[in-house]
Amino acid sequence: MICGLSVADDTGVTILSKCLHKKNVILAITGGIAATESIKLARELRRHGANVTPMMTRSAEKVISPLALSWGSGSEVLTDWDSQMAQLGSFDGILVAPATRNTISKFTHGIIDSPVMMALSAANGNGVPIMFVPSMHDDLFNDPVTLELVESLKERGLGVFYEDSIEGRKKQPNHVSIVANFSNQINSKLPGRKRIAVTLGSNKSPIDSIRFISNTSTGRTGWSISEHLFRMGHEIVCIVGSTTVSSKFPLPEVIVDESPEGMLDSCIGVARSSEPPDCWIHSAAVLDYVAKYTEGKKSSGDGEWSISLYPTKKHIEEISKYMEGKIRIGFKLEIDNDESSLVESAMNQISTHRMDLVVANNLTESMSEEGSRCRLVYPNGSVQGIPNLQSLCEAIDQFISLCE
Repeated sequence: MICGLSVADDTGVTILSKCLHKKNVILAITGGIAATESIKLARELRRHGANVTPMMTRSAEKVISPLALSWGSGSEVLTDWDSQMAQLGSFDGILVAPATRNTISKFTHGIIDSPVMMALSAANGNGVPIMFVPSMHDDLFNDPVTLELVESLKERGLGVFYEDSIEGRKKQPNHVSIVANFSNQINSKLPGRKRIAVTLGSNKSPIDSIRFISNTSTGRTGWSISEHLFRMGHEIVCIVGSTTVSSKFPLPEVIVDESPEGMLDSCIGVARSSEPPDCWIHSAAVLDYVAKYTEGKKSSGDGEWSISLYPTKKHIEEISKYMEGKIRIGFKLEIDNDESSLVESAMNQISTHRMDLVVANNLTESMSEEGSRCRLVYPNGSVQGIPNLQSLCEAIDQFISLCE
């Protein structure tokens, strides 16, 4: 049975990225209470460019109506067998959310009793990426049988995504996080995928027990780059200082240290690890000067307080010894420099620290979500204007993906 809305109905979404551009995706909804989240999931998939084909089991129809899912997906919903066998079409991925234990068990043991199970079997046979999002009570999830079923999915190279239990349940993660991880799974098969370290945020350094000095950085640019590269299938590790914004979804590897010394130690630790990154993006605003720390609290009645500032170690310089053969992208922020001076400053960073690319902008040129501007400066002196933050993310992904 096919259920859907007329084309005249308003089912549009705002496109946020091209991470799933023209990807044909089956969104399979099975009979868990988390099926109520499927409308959000369908719309989030579409926000990143996916063409969504929604499918529902009979049990799912008892939780949410096909009409509602049709609105969310902008497509007709497949709920029963049909002569066209749409579930055997050409797809780039299948997202099963929620995935009940019954569905996982049927798939594992080869039972085909619905269009959803046939789609999963056919996709698995063709090597199409599949992600299961289990959602159930802890006592059911922690049953050794369930754990064995979940492990069998992982052993077959299939995606399984869930978060820590809340209120005694393995609740379905939020729709943004699910789609981000699903995008990563699909795009990880693209050529040129790499392990990438991104430094972001600012630093803080205490001057007494309650006060500190800091520089300015929200962390928004670094988070946005990290999120986009993760969605595009790269393996990301974030080394984070102080930020005023958070990532839109939990990234798998995040190291937090707000001090300039701690952030540098973290960078060196990542660079010297058994899985060193192939690429480094130095977007953090590292604190250039710190003060001598005074134990206790400086009394507000003591009058004038003279503080001496001392230079910190240059992170980019200190970790250069570990960067042989690595791709390096730097950031250069100036205040009201003219175009030629800004480019000259970026070129100096390229030659001094062996950068492969530098993102350069003036402080007066906002790097926020809307109306942002910056330049990409290359070692050969060429300059590429970037109109907004999303375009910057896409340009960095393209540059990294093409690097050998």
